[in-house]
Amino acid sequence: MNPSRRSVLRHSCGALLCLPACLAKASDLPALETRALSFHNLHTGEALKTVYWETGDYVPGALKEIDRILRDHRNGEIHPIAPKLLDTLSALSRKLESTKPFEIISGYRSPATNARLRKEGHKVAEHSLHMDGIAIDIRVADRTIANLRNAAISLKAGGVGYYPQDRFVHVDIGRVRTW
Repeated sequence: MNPSRRSVLRHSCGALLCLPACLAKASDLPALETRALSFHNLHTGEALKTVYWETGDYVPGALKEIDRILRDHRNGEIHPIAPKLLDTLSALSRKLESTKPFEIISGYRSPATNARLRKEGHKVAEHSLHMDGIAIDIRVADRTIANLRNAAISLKAGGVGYYPQDRFVHVDIGRVRTW
């Protein structure tokens, strides 16, 4: 079992004598950074700006807020969004150097919605990663779709789909691939 970074710090830096060494190393630990995300759901009009990671851990209340804003807007079904997808979006936001929110085209998609969209002739994968809470379709107001795609590809964190006619980029944490 691997101990958490928080417990390692607590146990290894408990003595005052090691406090300066701990402070010097704390800035190097990614677990101690704060990670925030901003979203604007284009279908519901809802907006969210939240810190979802702080002091070395995910913030449960923030994760629930993110699950809600990324819900299936067609039927209201809420599903947990993978924290790794949020970390990918956080890295993408830093890479883009944008302060604008991610505009949500599609977050979670329920199996019923996915099946209905396929039946209606929409080009959605039969086993879409949206149904697992590990994919999102987005755009960012102050960046081109091509810029967003290139930044997402550079992360090598999963799949990146490019839909310039529909003005969005698909990002997932499945295997690394592009289309």
